[in-house]
Amino acid sequence: MLETRTVEAKTKYIPVLPTQDDLPYKDTSFRHHFIPRLPTQDDLPYEDGIPMETERHRLQMELLINSLKPWLAQNGGGYVSGNMFVYFSANQLKNEDFRGPDVFVVLGVSNQERKSWVVWEESKTLDIVIELLSENTTKEDKGKKKLVYQNQLGVSEYFWFDPFNAEDWAGFELQHGIYQPMVPNVQNCFISQRLGLALTRWHGVYENAEAVWLRWETLDGELLLTPQERANLAEQKANAAEQRAQAAEAEIARLKALLAEQK
Repeated sequence: MLETRTVEAKTKYIPVLPTQDDLPYKDTSFRHHFIPRLPTQDDLPYEDGIPMETERHRLQMELLINSLKPWLAQNGGGYVSGNMFVYFSANQLKNEDFRGPDVFVVLGVSNQERKSWVVWEESKTLDIVIELLSENTTKEDKGKKKLVYQNQLGVSEYFWFDPFNAEDWAGFELQHGIYQPMVPNVQNCFISQRLGLALTRWHGVYENAEAVWLRWETLDGELLLTPQERANLAEQKANAAEQRAQAAEAEIARLKALLAEQK
């Protein structure tokens, strides 16, 4: 029987993934061989107490996530989240402290709630990653994390964006295992081939903050709205329709009064 081995991560203990020395290599010994189970999201740390860099970063993350959720539900399904741990290898568990991306998308999976993304539990890696740059993270996002997404996770598309410097944005597509820079289209957008959507820089007001925001839009140039934006737009249209109706009723009343005076 294998000895019990654990690795400390933060304040939780995580079972170490078995190596070739732990696993049976003869058919006759398999049924009597004890194999440690792989840790699940319930076993692994899922928070580190580190908040988002700024309110702008938090709002930008929420804008990208909340606008994409309804679209995914109507277009084949998938999972979008962010600022959560992503676990992908035994080496990572033993030796590396890896905090997950600000925004990530996985296609073709359920949208159920998760504590963290565990690649061996989901049997699926990330399809798209977006990192929001800051003074504290720019070097890592453009260096170490980019290499992790390329070499360890094999993320098909990787983007970065600085919420306080909209000119610092870039997109990369994985080709033969190496990230190749994306070239913006004529509308100066990056096209996500995985989603069939564009990432664009939009100047406007979101949650009372005026800025240049990174947003999803269709290839026809229609912004993906958050549920709250959709509700606000519907309310605005309803109010406008009511005002038009009231104006029409007032005009009819005026014309009736004018006709009555002429009789």
